[in-house]
Amino acid sequence: MKNLLKLNHTLAVAIVVSMIGVFQPLPSFAQEKSSVRDGQHDFDFNIGTWKTHMRRLLHPLTGANDWVELNGTVHVRKVWEGRAALEELEADGPAGHFEGLLLYLYRPQMHQWAQYFTVSGVGVVNQPLIGEFKNGRGEFFDQESFNGRTIFVRFVWSDITPDSHHIEQSYSDDGGKTWELNFAATLTRDKETSTAAK
Repeated sequence: MKNLLKLNHTLAVAIVVSMIGVFQPLPSFAQEKSSVRDGQHDFDFNIGTWKTHMRRLLHPLTGANDWVELNGTVHVRKVWEGRAALEELEADGPAGHFEGLLLYLYRPQMHQWAQYFTVSGVGVVNQPLIGEFKNGRGEFFDQESFNGRTIFVRFVWSDITPDSHHIEQSYSDDGGKTWELNFAATLTRDKETSTAAK
């Protein structure tokens, strides 16, 4: 009987201790959430007018090394007080005239950006690349079909200063183990016509 009472007492103490643990105040979700970086103004650096020099690989993932170079102008305007941006690109090179449109949308629940792209004459917006900026570098990814194969796409923003930045796009057809660069551009602010974000 004493052993049974001792066992019951031990169980009761264990239950009380565990209940104390249950009712201890936990770190609030709001506090944890506040530590997540708010990146809704990460694209402010891109607002304005830019001169761009671009290199584009004509036949990605074929082993070919046939690059073309283009020079052009990029106009970027802020939308929704910086929670979105619209970019218009025009460039010319040996392959002719190129026009592109990019839309950047901030996703506040994810604290990430979606980057959409289309070219004139197509009329279809691509699947968005999703990503964020950390330590002055933006990395965006998506998975899509290319020439009948499923590939990963990576888009990187780097070397960001008030008056210049660099972008690169790469493809991977081996699940991200290796990447092939297929597009690169350096942009410099056109100070005569550009107004940087305040």
